[in-house]
Amino acid sequence: MERRLQSWIHRTPYHERYKFIPLSQISPNLQHAVISAEDARFYQHHGFDWHAIEIDAKEDMEGERMRGASTITQQLVKNLFFGTSRSFIRKGAETTLVPVAEFVLGKQRILELYLNVVEWGPGIYGAESACRTYDKAAARNIGREQAARLAAVLPAPLKRRPERMNSYSAIILKRMSQTGW
Repeated sequence: MERRLQSWIHRTPYHERYKFIPLSQISPNLQHAVISAEDARFYQHHGFDWHAIEIDAKEDMEGERMRGASTITQQLVKNLFFGTSRSFIRKGAETTLVPVAEFVLGKQRILELYLNVVEWGPGIYGAESACRTYDKAAARNIGREQAARLAAVLPAPLKRRPERMNSYSAIILKRMSQTGW
């Protein structure tokens, strides 16, 4: 809805692509690539990665901020309820909903929902739509390199394209290998 409104305001065309699929139909390569790129400690924390938050705060104070500390659960809550705007009020509300999401949904459902609602490009929502758009393949058939390139888009889906993500996708592939994926 937010992107549709933005396109109306800016008088630019908007075409939404979205198809929800179960986690079992999403390649483990894509699941692992997204976790490696967005939340390496996804299975170790309960919604907040305090280690990543500590590193992010230190980098922020030193002016060297490389990446955020938001977990997949935090991003899911943000995407479902708050959109892309940034504010302390949103962060506060998000903080109360993340533990509830972790308790009620569990890790597999959180990952399934995230992979189905996250934006992968202009009007492209969900893993199936992203795979069909960029790789002309079903999400279940995505290989490691394709998955890493898709995951590399997520921090800035309106600006990045998988085919241009050589260096960051190499980092993601390395992270996947380091964790045994």
